[in-house]
Amino acid sequence: MSDYAWFGIAILVSYALGSISWGVIITKFLGTPNLRTTGSGSTGMTNVMRSAGILPSIVVLILDTSKGILAILISGYIGNSLEISSGQEFLDMSCGLAALIGHNWSIFLGFHGGKGIATGLGALLVLSPWLGIAGLSAFLPVTLLSKYVSLGSMVGLIVGGGGLLVCSILGIYPTGHGLYGGIGIIIIIYRHTENIQRLLSGTEARLGKKIKP
Repeated sequence: MSDYAWFGIAILVSYALGSISWGVIITKFLGTPNLRTTGSGSTGMTNVMRSAGILPSIVVLILDTSKGILAILISGYIGNSLEISSGQEFLDMSCGLAALIGHNWSIFLGFHGGKGIATGLGALLVLSPWLGIAGLSAFLPVTLLSKYVSLGSMVGLIVGGGGLLVCSILGIYPTGHGLYGGIGIIIIIYRHTENIQRLLSGTEARLGKKIKP
């Protein structure tokens, strides 16, 4: 099998992995309201928190983050097996973005899904642990002070993903990794369009507010 075929398999596996909606699976198991028809309609951690509580949301956060981590590990495994070098950064980028796209537009949910923060963070933590930690460090205080998870998420996104893009431009990280940061920002900001509109209008739900059944 050619290298290109293995690259395609790695990307498809990463997309399928990203498409697994742990939020839907866990809330269905718990018998809580259907995430797709309650709250924001997102299948991610924040909507799980409002629907099922903090402990299930933490589990979903960990599992969604692991999807991004595994996507980059799959890329690395394929790259090492094929003994590639110059194309590894672009395979990393492709697998990371495939997992992110799968989370946001899951093939198992009719191309609906979450907002991509946790899955995107997972890939970032492998590509650049320090920038992943920096993104988290920006997310936490903004979220706790403002009580807006979406605002904290986007600030963390700019710090982490934007930092990866800038470091790539400066030659600190490979071009492919910088493209992951830049394209990831565009995808996740797009998915937060409604959140941005609600933030501007003052109608965004604050942290801790539960949705009505």
